[in-house]
Amino acid sequence: MRPSGWLVLLLVLVVATLGLAGDHRFPAPEPLRGPPEDAPTVIVAMGDSTISGEGAGDYEPGTDGDKGNWCHRSPHASIFQVRVPGVDAAYNLACSGAPSAQVGLGKVEQYTETSQSKQLARIATRNRVTAIVVASGANDDPSFSHVLDSCVQAWAGRGQPCGKQVGPGWERRVDRMIPKLTMALRDIRTVMRNAGYARDDYSLVVQSYAAPVGPDVDRDLLDLSGCPFLTQDLRWVEEDAVPVLTAGVRTAARNAGARFLDLSRAGTGREACSSERDPSSEWFRRLAVEWDNLEHDDRATHALQESFHPNANGHKQFGQCLSEFLTSVDRAASCLPDEEGDLHAAAS
Repeated sequence: MRPSGWLVLLLVLVVATLGLAGDHRFPAPEPLRGPPEDAPTVIVAMGDSTISGEGAGDYEPGTDGDKGNWCHRSPHASIFQVRVPGVDAAYNLACSGAPSAQVGLGKVEQYTETSQSKQLARIATRNRVTAIVVASGANDDPSFSHVLDSCVQAWAGRGQPCGKQVGPGWERRVDRMIPKLTMALRDIRTVMRNAGYARDDYSLVVQSYAAPVGPDVDRDLLDLSGCPFLTQDLRWVEEDAVPVLTAGVRTAARNAGARFLDLSRAGTGREACSSERDPSSEWFRRLAVEWDNLEHDDRATHALQESFHPNANGHKQFGQCLSEFLTSVDRAASCLPDEEGDLHAAAS
């Protein structure tokens, strides 16, 4: 018999042997790690001050300066205002001032806290995560809070209007942010995959930033009593800075295959200092000074930290809009007010 014949005979014998071994089974692939079947169903917030609850007050113990932690996570944050059937609880991992690298798997710490994605990993294995909401990017190259500071400095006569000072390079700054935010979002995907989740097991939502101030500010409040900005800078923030930042965040969301919720127009008419007669109708803090902090060296630099962030009313409205978006099948939507002024998710 030629060698090829011996090979054929050997294969026949192997197949016959396997056929006779009726109990033989190839080992099944090991299942991916994941939460127990009866694990609580939860949603998670990740990102920076706009979603941590900065400006909403009543900060969680340990996040209001204790041992250097200024994450300012509030029970009034929008993630705790979300109402979605079947969700048992919400987790808030966001930290004020956090850059994208700290949201992702980077080694960057923010106010003593390590990677939010690593924190997510622990939650994802003990709970069944159905949605992750991310607000991030503004603390990367755009450094939006510092831009607002420069606007206040311009009002005080210390430099050019921030629109002229920052405006010419604003798009480039946002462009440099996009790959950083994209990487952080992909890190979140990696964490969830390693925890045994398929992409359709949870919803990854990226939300943009609302303009905290606008050109329709009451003129009597354009000072240290409320909103010390030049009129031209107020217009630049709402009409140029925030839309460009929104476009950048939208691009990063698309790169990571995430859903996108546009908040850029969510505060229109409800910005800080938009109503002299009824401040409670505003959804953003005015210039806020924690006077007690000024008496302590380790807290003094954070005395203005809450300024121009969503207040509790703002977070409540953002949470209502987010609830509608999470219960829809839309890939993208905008938070827009109805005739009564309440926010709703409009497909876009």
